[in-house]
Amino acid sequence: MAEHHYDVVVIGAGPSGEGAAMNATKHGKRVAIIEDKPTVGGNCTHWGTIPSKALRHSVKQIITFNTNQMFRDIGEPRWFSFPRVLQNAQKVIGKQVKLRTQFYARNRVDLINGRASFLDANRLEIRGNKSHEILHFKQAIIATGSRPYLPPDVDFRHHRIYNSDTILNLSHTPRTLIIYGAGVIGSEYASIFAGLGVKVDLINPGSRLLTFLDDEISDALSYHLRNNGVLVRHNEEYESVDGDDHGVVLSLKSGKKIRADAFLWCNGRSGNTEKLGLENIGLTPNGRGQLAVDDHYRTEVENIYAAGDVIGWPSLASAAYDQGRSASSDIVKDEYFRLVTDVPTGIYTLPEISSVGKTERELTEAKVPYEVGQAFFKDLARAQITGDPVGMLKLLFHRESRQLLGIHCFGDQAAEIVHIGQAIMNQEGEANSLNYFINTTFNYPTMAEAYRVAALNGLNRIF
Repeated sequence: MAEHHYDVVVIGAGPSGEGAAMNATKHGKRVAIIEDKPTVGGNCTHWGTIPSKALRHSVKQIITFNTNQMFRDIGEPRWFSFPRVLQNAQKVIGKQVKLRTQFYARNRVDLINGRASFLDANRLEIRGNKSHEILHFKQAIIATGSRPYLPPDVDFRHHRIYNSDTILNLSHTPRTLIIYGAGVIGSEYASIFAGLGVKVDLINPGSRLLTFLDDEISDALSYHLRNNGVLVRHNEEYESVDGDDHGVVLSLKSGKKIRADAFLWCNGRSGNTEKLGLENIGLTPNGRGQLAVDDHYRTEVENIYAAGDVIGWPSLASAAYDQGRSASSDIVKDEYFRLVTDVPTGIYTLPEISSVGKTERELTEAKVPYEVGQAFFKDLARAQITGDPVGMLKLLFHRESRQLLGIHCFGDQAAEIVHIGQAIMNQEGEANSLNYFINTTFNYPTMAEAYRVAALNGLNRIF
């Protein structure tokens, strides 16, 4: 049995693990990263962010082809099966895996395939298919990610019942689909399948969609999902999910019964901590398998850190990478450490949504005297040219200092557009001001021009 010594050992080669390993090795630490899957990238690359967004892009292209009058002049509408659309996502996954594998080789990070388990606070046991190793370390970073939460009373072995990971194995296009859970993942898949012509029932245990969003943006999402054929049912909880050879019947506690060709569970995630031997180092995850950390990403064990989905909020690939990098920044004591709190949301529904900062509801409750500036995409020349007129940009700013307080965007390229406002909102002092957009010349025609339009709209409300 081989034994090796490292300064830093990272468990999990997803976004948070990669961020942690790259930062530590660039500061001269001897680093190993352990991955129990055959390839690197984590859930982000293989089951979550990359495949779902590649799927969405393909579906958006199909919708554009089928609805654009110019294309109608050269041919009839075309409809594609789910497996056919998924082929493009598989190509992107392969490119991502190749790129990220090269990162570790180029930066001399030892990539070890196997399952890690703590023996004590300075030793890990790694078991692979044909190997058994002991790693000694000074610090460890747990970046094992998460997986879909699967309630025990739902039979996910049934060939018509899926979760947000196994849906990528769907070998046909169902005519009807029930999605249980209307969070980010459920809403995104509702958009994707509706775009393929599937009749979708979206079951929401809550009272409205994505309650963390600005109310106006949440309402807009509800409208456009319904406009695309998605039936949204609020305040509903499942009683049972029963599959047979012909479909799935969802029984709700309200007494309703819904039948569809397939069922997709998208309600919550669990941290991947159950086989790490945490009991050997005195760590106990919560009921969802998540680890508690302090404001420097340290667990209750002094030399062991955790980052990414395994610590819970916000469970985004973007934040996970920065959390991992910050955890290793605390270890190497560089100047880049930060507690990751400034996290923009990127929700890839059709149309997409992105926001950063405070919502109107939060500012109202805090009695902050804010004002609103709006720009509607239908009025922008670039949106008229591209044929994507649905959406808006909303700026929330202090009516006296004109300080930006929140940026909310709904529509094509929203996740890109929001970063312009984020950059200004993060400036210190008077540099964070609505005046920047009023006094800056934007390329024309662009979507970025929405900031000038929204700023002038807000300025007109000040007296």
